Amino acid sequence: MTVGTVTPDIASWPPLDDEKRPPGRQLLDWAAGGGARLCLLRGAEGSGKSALLAWLLAGTVGRPGLTVHATVPSEGLTAESFAWELGRQLGYGPLSPGRLLDRVAADERPLLILVPDLHRAGAGPADLPSAAPESLVADLLEPLLALPHVRAAVEVGTSGLLAGHGAEAVEIVDLGDGDVDDNGNGNGQASYEELVAAVPRTADGRPDWSQAPDGVLRRVLDAAVRTDGPSGQGGAVRGLLADPGFLVHGSATALTAVLADERVPVPGRLREVWRRAAPELTAYHTDSAERAALLHAAAVDTDPDLTEYLRPLARQHWWSTVWARQDIPVNALALVPGVERGLLASDPAGRLRTYDVESGTALGAYGGSASAAVGASEEGAAAPAVHPSSVRPRSVAPRDARSALLFDRSDALLPLVTEDDPTAAFALERIAEFHGSAALAGEESLVTALGSGGTRTSYAVVGDRGGSVHVWSLGEYQDVPRSCHVHEQPVTAVTCVGTADGLTLTFSAGADGSVRLWETSSAEPMPVPVQQRHSLVTALAAADTPAGPVLAVAWSDDEVHLWHVFSGRVRVLPWLRDCDALALTPEGVLVIGDSEGLSAVGLRLDGLWGR
Repeated sequence: MTVGTVTPDIASWPPLDDEKRPPGRQLLDWAAGGGARLCLLRGAEGSGKSALLAWLLAGTVGRPGLTVHATVPSEGLTAESFAWELGRQLGYGPLSPGRLLDRVAADERPLLILVPDLHRAGAGPADLPSAAPESLVADLLEPLLALPHVRAAVEVGTSGLLAGHGAEAVEIVDLGDGDVDDNGNGNGQASYEELVAAVPRTADGRPDWSQAPDGVLRRVLDAAVRTDGPSGQGGAVRGLLADPGFLVHGSATALTAVLADERVPVPGRLREVWRRAAPELTAYHTDSAERAALLHAAAVDTDPDLTEYLRPLARQHWWSTVWARQDIPVNALALVPGVERGLLASDPAGRLRTYDVESGTALGAYGGSASAAVGASEEGAAAPAVHPSSVRPRSVAPRDARSALLFDRSDALLPLVTEDDPTAAFALERIAEFHGSAALAGEESLVTALGSGGTRTSYAVVGDRGGSVHVWSLGEYQDVPRSCHVHEQPVTAVTCVGTADGLTLTFSAGADGSVRLWETSSAEPMPVPVQQRHSLVTALAAADTPAGPVLAVAWSDDEVHLWHVFSGRVRVLPWLRDCDALALTPEGVLVIGDSEGLSAVGLRLDGLWGR
């Protein structure tokens, strides 16, 4: 929030009823002022507390000088699910409460946060602390408000929540009595049987959760918990958790809270699968196919039965997981030029493995050298791996099936040649020598990123601390690269793609959160970024597809953005974990490397940007 000395004119805000203008004026004065950091909105049901917060938020849209950084409706949220949503809105991605507090403490922005319905927070079995809003207050809101640059307007109803925060530091907006809310506690305490009876049935008599009323979807699991008791040993909870339709359409926050209770029996490995997907499932994904795609992505290679149940619905979405190998962490990926469907992957220990990009099948050690291989080769086991001594690649740029350029964690470029190939060794050693000498001459030339790409010709792309990008042909010897100063800050990721009409498009990310395009026949990059965000880019990949060139950008907030390069259209793929590496095939298979392994996502290129 930018704190001004002059309160905005309430007349310039959306209109309010006469009786709401005094509390509206008080809330606006508080938001624009520099006094109390906490404002509590009190009042009975129907008194207009949530509407007043919505009014404040609406008036700030497009208005300089007053910024609401996050609005987190808290009904049904626990400290964990609240932290996920607040992290998303602040640009960090979904984080645990502890990690969120660390990020907010390090954030230099003065933050203004709106919290509707705090008195309705809490989820899960009633005998657990997470079922009550006091747990959210103690675990997250109080520590947030202890940070001097955080201000919050919080709706507390008629409860005493946050009343002990310190009277001298609290602004109270009291809206008094209101109308009776017929959709309040009465319906919230409906029996499980009553709620299930309101769900339409399929032709074979099963509940059709896709047609269930919103109120039923929000409340039926809580009602099932009340029916079965805290341990969930009855049949109501078990029936809901065994129904894939309910997993896709039911309240994600309620499911998260119930599945966090180890006493509740669950089918298969649902608890593990849900835990993996929960941070994204609890976001505002209203598309049931996207929820199915997210849950299916978490189930592949973990719960075969749930994977098969969800596959048909997941495939209706514009992306769905094709295969996954949740066995070895992956921090570097690249397609192998000249090898049909070949994928090269490196783990944090520096072991290099190859896979079939369409099936995920392990192909063997990179370069095919059995004497250099480490690891098991039995059916279903991890692929054998080349393990160059003392090398820990951050990224890789293969020349072919036997040689590659590695960017080591020591910030050095290293050639890897697995067979006697003087031509490959000469070309790769020249690249390493050029950048090593440049780094010795000046710190601005220190290598900070390595990528690969190309269509007819394979390239290595190098980014440096000074913001320059250098493109080398891997197919033939080059004495010097094609270079361009693209960024004003260090380059963090690079890739390139050749197009059907002979262009070579190079994409690079800077430490300022920008992604830029340079066509290598031009002396200058595009004058404006392809994209600029507060998050940082963690990986890039590009391919020339039947739909045209496509750029994939992985961000530090766990989003992957897919750009149709020539039209500038973008789609956002919410991934389940931090993405450390990307590879994209011309057929539209996006491979993601992360802390749990590899996942391949099929993209429906024909309809990806048609909406």
